[in-house]
Formats: sequence, structure tokens, C-alpha cells
Amino acid sequence: MKSQIDVKTVRRPYVRPMAGWWKGNAFFVRYMVREATAVAVWIYALVLTVGVLRLGQGEAAWNGWLDAMKSPLSLSLHLVLLVSMVVHTYSWFEIMPKTMAPMVINGERLSAERIQRTGWSVAAVAFVVTLLLAVWSQA
Repeated sequence: MKSQIDVKTVRRPYVRPMAGWWKGNAFFVRYMVREATAVAVWIYALVLTVGVLRLGQGEAAWNGWLDAMKSPLSLSLHLVLLVSMVVHTYSWFEIMPKTMAPMVINGERLSAERIQRTGWSVAAVAFVVTLLLAVWSQA
């Protein structure tokens, strides 16, 4: 009968370093920027939600919220959020042809560039309509 010998290993388990894993590859840097801009979209949604809540609380609360939106800090935040929204929109239309089901019109598959241009066109029209509504409401 053979004797069994207890052997303890002295090797430590491999622990993969996670700090800054995305910084070494341009693809992952773009991915993380795209994800960060989603946080900016969320922040702006919160700002608008607070505005709707203040509107429901009456004229004084609404006017206070409007005054807060005119502060230099708020204007700076809105500028950062605007840039983030543009980057987010760009990245969204960049990945849209890769993530959606193939579109076939008259027996031909739409190219990625055409899908992106259509998305940008719709976004531009929506922006102009929103801008015109905002200007018209101030008149």
C-alpha cells in the first residue's frame, strides 16, 4: 500500500489586475467615454425631472428653479452636458448599424453610412424643431 503525502502548494492564486484595464486599448477608451456620456444623459434627465416637479409645486417653485438654471454654475454644467450629449449621440449613431437588424429596402441592404446619415438627419430635424418651439414659446 502506498502512503499518501500531503503536499501544500506555495503558489499564490493569480489575481488579474483591474485598475486601468481600459486605458491600454483605444477601442476600450472609446467604450468607456461612451459609457461616461450615458451618465451625463442620466444627470440631465434628473435636472429636467426636478424642473417638472418644481412646475407641479407652483409658480414660486418654478421661478426658483428657473433662476437656479440661470446661475453660472448651472450654465457651466449645461455646457458640459451639451458636449456630452453630442458625443453620446455621435457614438449612438456610430454603433447603431452594428446593433440593429439588417434593413432591406427594394431587395438591397442599407449601408452603415446611410443608416448613420439618416439617424443624424432625424436628430438634426428634432433639434431644429425643439429650438423653434423654444424660441416661439419665448415670443
